[in-house]
Amino acid sequence: MIATVPTVSQWQLRAAFAVRLSEMYGREVPAYTTLVDVSREVNEDVLRARGAGAERLGSLARVTAERHGAIRVGTPRELGQVARVFGALGMHPVGFYDLREAAASAVPVVSTAFRPVDGEELARNPFRVFTSLLTPADPRFFDADLRARLETFLGARELFPPELLTLADRAAADRGLPADDAERFLELAVRAFELSKEPVDRAWYRTLERVSAVAADIGGVRSTHINHLTPRVLDIDELYRRMTDRGIEMIDTIQGPPAWQGPDVLLRQTSFRALAEPRPMRTEDGAVVSDALRVRFGEVEARGIALTRTGRALYDDLLDRIDTQTSEHPTRARDDIARTVWERHMPGSEEELAARGLAYFTYRLADDRPRDGGRPPAGIGELVRQGWLRAEPVVYEDFLPRSAAGIFQSNLGAEGTRDDDRQGTVHDADWLSGALGRELLDPFALYEQQQNRSLAQVARTLGLTDPPRRLRTPGGPR
Repeated sequence: MIATVPTVSQWQLRAAFAVRLSEMYGREVPAYTTLVDVSREVNEDVLRARGAGAERLGSLARVTAERHGAIRVGTPRELGQVARVFGALGMHPVGFYDLREAAASAVPVVSTAFRPVDGEELARNPFRVFTSLLTPADPRFFDADLRARLETFLGARELFPPELLTLADRAAADRGLPADDAERFLELAVRAFELSKEPVDRAWYRTLERVSAVAADIGGVRSTHINHLTPRVLDIDELYRRMTDRGIEMIDTIQGPPAWQGPDVLLRQTSFRALAEPRPMRTEDGAVVSDALRVRFGEVEARGIALTRTGRALYDDLLDRIDTQTSEHPTRARDDIARTVWERHMPGSEEELAARGLAYFTYRLADDRPRDGGRPPAGIGELVRQGWLRAEPVVYEDFLPRSAAGIFQSNLGAEGTRDDDRQGTVHDADWLSGALGRELLDPFALYEQQQNRSLAQVARTLGLTDPPRRLRTPGGPR
């Protein structure tokens, strides 16, 4: 009888990779370990204070284990290789983010996020990696000479060894790896994202840094590294206070929606400031000297409910209103303005978000639903109101370009340079999909599919011909 070799599944690879990456990053950036510890303390305190309601957007176990990472690469070839590595972990590219347009400072990258997309896979381990690609072809940042030098430099480096890519392709094809191969894959994958001890060419790094600190971090070194790892917290305002009390310098604001008494939506993020890390540098005369670079920081996030396209349009409109009012009233605190705008225009309950089609929910039959033989109402709102259905919010699993750019910008030592008199090169979702060599998934479509599957199941169970219809208040979004 031939003994079967145990297989490590993709989600197990993903969970193990997230843990090992976190351990490695904690050794490299000790303040990250402090951030994780404080996040865990806050989460436990919130659960004690709020009870089961604290877990409405994810169990404490999931929230505590949850991480998102961030990496940066320089070429479409490198991006395609990243896709192979994360494909081994059951992670797919979702969403397109143009950070070139989202910040006042020079951030010459476009980005996507690799993550699981199936609900069951997300529940097992929701690890995600925000992945940015440098844009040397954009003349607003790089003139022809610097672009040529940069592309030559990037083309000569190797970020991921062939053995790692071969194992990654096998894991993706077989949906896992034998135990020994899994161990080797994890060892190589974590090593690929360690901070290199190889001396940095100081003159070349400083040349790129004058354009953008982000460009220097990507194209000024011969390797990549984990830029930050982000735990999830249930009360980001309390975490901000506790980190500050411990003497850790945080960035000035919490990015994303304001703190208020209504439903949490989308994503709120903040970070401690990028730390000066010792790095060996090679000078023009060939000597190796000790220097320091500020490129890595500790980010933390609080996740809310995923908004529909209509809800996202409302969110973007409210940000514009906040910007306008902040510029018109420079003596008023932006946070106070944001809270007032939010309370005036954003629905104050999950029920209203659902009724107006502004957010995504999954629906299940209530255990105590009416069983008097009456026909259920047709609309989702009435099914919920009359006790037939329970609505459960869909957690936002993705990112906000303006918030991401705000985090980047808050951690840059200088604004860099961008020539806005020049026309930017078109790098859109279709272009990035081509660079990846695979489909770039639409996050709205993923959330809608999740919601629609739950409604179809409700219809089958109730014997309805069609899934329940969504009701909207007259006039649509305000």
